[in-house]
Amino acid sequence: MFRAGELVKGFRNRTVPRERTALAIWFWEIDRVLLSLIVALMAIGLVAVAAASPVAAIDRSTSTVSVTPLIYFYRQLMWVFIGLPIMLVISMLPRQQARRLAMFLSAFFIVMLLCVPILGSTVNGAKRWIDLPGFRFQPSEFLKPVYVVTIAWLLSLREKDASLPVIRLTGVLTALIAAILMKQPDFGQTVIFLACWSCLLLLSGVSMRIIGALAGLGLAGLVAMYMFYENGRQRINDFLGIGVAQDVGPDQTELAFRTITHGGFTGVGPGGGQNKFRLPEAHTDYIFSVIGEEFGLLACIGIACVYLAIVVRVLLRLLDEDDHFTILAAAGLTTQFGLQAIINMGVNAQIFPSKGMTLPFISYGGSSMLALCIGVGLLLAFTRRNPFMGRHTVVKWSGR
Repeated sequence: MFRAGELVKGFRNRTVPRERTALAIWFWEIDRVLLSLIVALMAIGLVAVAAASPVAAIDRSTSTVSVTPLIYFYRQLMWVFIGLPIMLVISMLPRQQARRLAMFLSAFFIVMLLCVPILGSTVNGAKRWIDLPGFRFQPSEFLKPVYVVTIAWLLSLREKDASLPVIRLTGVLTALIAAILMKQPDFGQTVIFLACWSCLLLLSGVSMRIIGALAGLGLAGLVAMYMFYENGRQRINDFLGIGVAQDVGPDQTELAFRTITHGGFTGVGPGGGQNKFRLPEAHTDYIFSVIGEEFGLLACIGIACVYLAIVVRVLLRLLDEDDHFTILAAAGLTTQFGLQAIINMGVNAQIFPSKGMTLPFISYGGSSMLALCIGVGLLLAFTRRNPFMGRHTVVKWSGR
C-alpha cells in the first residue's frame, strides 16, 4: 500500500514542471490571472482610443493640415507594443532587483521633476512636460509607481528599527513632490501622491494619532487650496455651479455626463457617437464617456468591474504574504492604480470636479502607458511566487 505522504509526493512530482529555464520558472510563478486582466484592459483601451481618435484628429486639424482620423489609435498601438515587453521584462526581476530598479528610477524622475520648471513646456496652461526629440514625457507619471516602492521600502525599515526617522523622511520627500506638482499646477497628481503616502503609513502600523493629524492637515490643505489656488478654486466653483452665469454653456464634467448617458445601457454603436465631438480631450481625460456613449453603460460597468477585479486579486494575493516590504509595495501600487481609475471614472460620471486624470491602460498617452507598464511590471514582480511552496495564512503586521 502507498502511504499518504508518498501519494502526495508522487502527485507533486507529476505537477512540478520539469523545465528549469528562467522563462519557465517565470511562467509558473507569475500571477497569470492578474496579467490577463491587464492585457484585457490594454485591448479595451485600443478599441476606446479608436472610437475617440477622430475627435482629437478634428480638434488638431487646420485649414492647411488634416490629421488622419485614426492617428491616435496607431500611436497608442505603438505604445502598447513598447510598453508590454517592458512590463514583462520587469516582472521577471527578482524582488530585490525590482526594488533597486524602482529606487534608482525614483531618484532619476525626482531630478526630472525638478527640471520641469526650467526645461518644461506648457500644455493647456500647465507646465508638466519635458520635450525630447520625437517624444514628450511627463515626469510625474513615471515617478508615481517608483515613488510608491521607494516609500514602501523606507517604511518597511521600521520593522527592523522603530527608532529610524523614516516617517519624517517620507513626509519631507512627499511634501517636496507635492510642492513641485502644485507649482505646475497639477492638483490631481498631488492627490494621488498624498493618498498613496497616507495609505502606506496606515499599512505600516503608525499610530492613530499620526493618522488623525494627517487627516486634519489634509482638510486644512483642501481649505487652503480653495482659498489660494486659483485653478483648483475655479474647477470646484464650476463643478458646484458657484458664480457661473446663466448664459454660459455646460462645463467639462456636465458635457462628460451628458455623453456617457447618451448611449443608454447598450450604446449607439461603434463610431455612432455625436456628443463625443463636444468633449475636450475625448481620447484622454474623457474617454470613459466616449465608451459610455458608443458601447453603453453596461460596458462602463464591465470596465469598472475589471478594475475592481485587479484590486481584489492583488489584495487576495497578499493575504498569505509575510514580507512587510512586499505587502506595502504591492498594496501601494494597487492603491495608486485603483485611485487613478476611480478619479477618472468619477469625473466622467460628474461625481468629482475635473482633474485631468487619465484612465489606466485605456486613455491615450505614451507617458501614461509606459509608466503604467513599469508600475504593473513591478507589481507582477512583487506578487510572483512558487505555486508549490507552502502558504502562510496570517499576514505579519508590524503593529507599531
